[in-house]
Amino acid sequence: MSTVVVGYVPNALGGAAVLQAAEEARHRGADLVVVNTTRADRLVDPAYADSADVSELEALLARTGVGYSIRHSISEATAAEEVVDVAEEVGAELIVIGLRHRTPVGKLILGSTAQTILLTARCNVLAVKLP
Repeated sequence: MSTVVVGYVPNALGGAAVLQAAEEARHRGADLVVVNTTRADRLVDPAYADSADVSELEALLARTGVGYSIRHSISEATAAEEVVDVAEEVGAELIVIGLRHRTPVGKLILGSTAQTILLTARCNVLAVKLP
């Protein structure tokens, strides 16, 4: 069976990415793997889901009717590396990510998780934006 991997952050963009990934998984007859991670050296990371966020995510996923698993971890790797590594591990045919507008200076100073995934993934990547 094929697999779709989605990078998840607990906000509206993360929810939109998960819903699009579930739709892609349904269309492809694939399983869905949701990845939410943070680096071990970060004390506070708003992109890392707490237990309430994970419960909401599970409820959202249950409503989609798609088979899924959640990888919720603390890692030495960056979020981009973790998403790409999981995609390679499960042989994903697609990675879905949320994409927000960033200024050129913001990209330079903070780097870009989305950019790293787009450049290093060995499978197709679908970027989801909020209107």
